[in-house]
Amino acid sequence: MPKRLRASTLMVAAFVAGAAVAVAFTAQAQQPRTSQLTALDYIEIQQLVARYGHAIDTCSNNGYDYADLYAPDGVFSNSRSPTKWQGRDRLAEAAGGASRNCAKLENPEPRSHTIVNLVIGPSPEGAVGKSYLVYPGVRGEYSDPDHSGHVGGYQDVYVKTPEGWRFKSRIHVFPPDIPGAYVE
Repeated sequence: MPKRLRASTLMVAAFVAGAAVAVAFTAQAQQPRTSQLTALDYIEIQQLVARYGHAIDTCSNNGYDYADLYAPDGVFSNSRSPTKWQGRDRLAEAAGGASRNCAKLENPEPRSHTIVNLVIGPSPEGAVGKSYLVYPGVRGEYSDPDHSGHVGGYQDVYVKTPEGWRFKSRIHVFPPDIPGAYVE
């Protein structure tokens, strides 16, 4: 092979290899990066989920303790209804507070939010989670078939804010849908 032809072939090969590397780097850069979670992140998210049950069951601070578990643009919804609760006042209402004045505490239903089997993983936004919801009843009393025993669970998106980890979205997923598999 003449020297000139060999040099041209090498230049074309180098150009093709360089283009392939550039395409690979561009494709990798366009993929959303999944954040790494620290042990402290996992603990803080677990605490956020635990505070949820206490805040909604007690309607503390007229529901605003519940609302403050969400990011400013956070939203709560469920798999049975198109209703979405977004904004601090609406989220406080979802807990029974704000304009509803925690009326549910005058005639409380014998249940408590028991959130179990929480699984957390990193995501491009921060983290995602799924868990089961169980209403064990109180002293053998139950409220109704939708609020007794295993009643679905939650699928969550968490974001880290200056105030710490918060719910970006929380969907109460009712059976037969499975938390983490339900698509809104």
